[in-house]
Amino acid sequence: MNDPKDPPKDPLLLDHDADGIQELDNNLPRWWVWLFYLTIVFSAVYLGYYHVFGRGDLQIAAYHKAMIRGDAIKNAAQAGFEASLDSLEPSSDAAILARGGQVYTTYCAPCHRDDGGGLVGPNLCDDYWIHGDTYGDSLKIIINGVPEKGMLTWKGVLTPGDIQAVASFIYTLRGTSPPNPKQREDLAPAVPAEEYE
Repeated sequence: MNDPKDPPKDPLLLDHDADGIQELDNNLPRWWVWLFYLTIVFSAVYLGYYHVFGRGDLQIAAYHKAMIRGDAIKNAAQAGFEASLDSLEPSSDAAILARGGQVYTTYCAPCHRDDGGGLVGPNLCDDYWIHGDTYGDSLKIIINGVPEKGMLTWKGVLTPGDIQAVASFIYTLRGTSPPNPKQREDLAPAVPAEEYE
């Protein structure tokens, strides 16, 4: 018979407690124990493979290799695009022209105005083109810029698709008549040299 002053203890309960909560000493499930052992084995293999014997690339090395592969793909695509410039035609696709209009507004309008009438940069609506009037010439100017006149090169900033889109959009500005356009460059009065000295 059990003594009511000393009830029998559950054999799985340990003697210590915290705030009345006792620890239950039961066995862990076998699958959990084996999974734990596997993580130990995996960590040992991982440590040896990557850090001791240097057989695999760590994150930074893998990142640099991926960057080199990515740059090679990008440069090949850019070179292919630039090699085909003279054979490209302006697009009349509405979606491409809309994208070109967005690119133009973001990057070109500050110098050429929203309507292409010219501001710091030349008027894009008349038929006088300083660096060539073909569509291919426009693509080359966008890609390489005109550093001596302050126009940035957009190579590496804009994708080939964006360059084609914005060049196609600019092509649609030709022959339009914006209000107060900048005078054609060949008809503009010469600027006295001493003005900038």
